Amino acid sequence: MTDRSLHIVCPHCHTTNRVAQNHLERAPDCGRCHQPLFTGQPLVLDEQAFDRHVSRSDIPVLVDFWAPWCGPCRMMASGFEAAARQLEPRFRLAKVNTEEVQGLAMRYQIRSIPTLMLFAGGQEIARQAGALGQGEIVRWVQTHAR
Repeated sequence: MTDRSLHIVCPHCHTTNRVAQNHLERAPDCGRCHQPLFTGQPLVLDEQAFDRHVSRSDIPVLVDFWAPWCGPCRMMASGFEAAARQLEPRFRLAKVNTEEVQGLAMRYQIRSIPTLMLFAGGQEIARQAGALGQGEIVRWVQTHAR
């Protein structure tokens, strides 16, 4: 790894932090709120936080578009949480409840749930509809990440 600086958005206060790439594995804290930048848990995002994380983060962001009434979404939840523990700090995992954040579901034309979307550099780079297990999520992300 190199000492190139990466922009990492804090999961707590949503401040953009600059972190040396070779320090990602050292559990860096936010310079503003002093909370860990990586928690091993998917973030729950509203529209504003979504835009900040997707547009300002130098690490890819994997988003699970889901709804509480969706059986396959609930079945995939534990695998998605386990994937977050496995993929951080190289990736940020997040969840968007399409019932509460309908604007994002409309913006990205989410037609079925769960839908996984992988973003890099503020752009969608891959999309997958349907529930996946932890191993499938990890493989899918690693296959599509640039």
